[in-house]
Amino acid sequence: MTRRPSRPLPVEALLEELWLDMDALCRAAGVDAGWVRERTTAGLLPAPPLGAHDELRFDAAMLRRVRTMVHFERDFDAVPELAALVADMEAEIERLRRRLQALGGLDADFGR
Repeated sequence: MTRRPSRPLPVEALLEELWLDMDALCRAAGVDAGWVRERTTAGLLPAPPLGAHDELRFDAAMLRRVRTMVHFERDFDAVPELAALVADMEAEIERLRRRLQALGGLDADFGR
């Protein structure tokens, strides 16, 4: 008999282990490959690692960053550089929240 874990794994934990190819990233973010290449060339998106057959691979963090940038570019007519800055700031805020929570200083009502 297989024993079930007492609590299911959060979806975010599972997504951190997944890798997307260029087509899957573009479908998930609603952009074309040219959009991704332009921002990678401009240094606004980090260069993704290569897979076994030299194909580009993207992780969940890159998908979040692309979606954030797309949102600000489309909905607020932001230039790509500003959208990248907002994505950087959101990632830093999330990193600081996790650190504060790990130190025991973040209560349930704070932040969101």
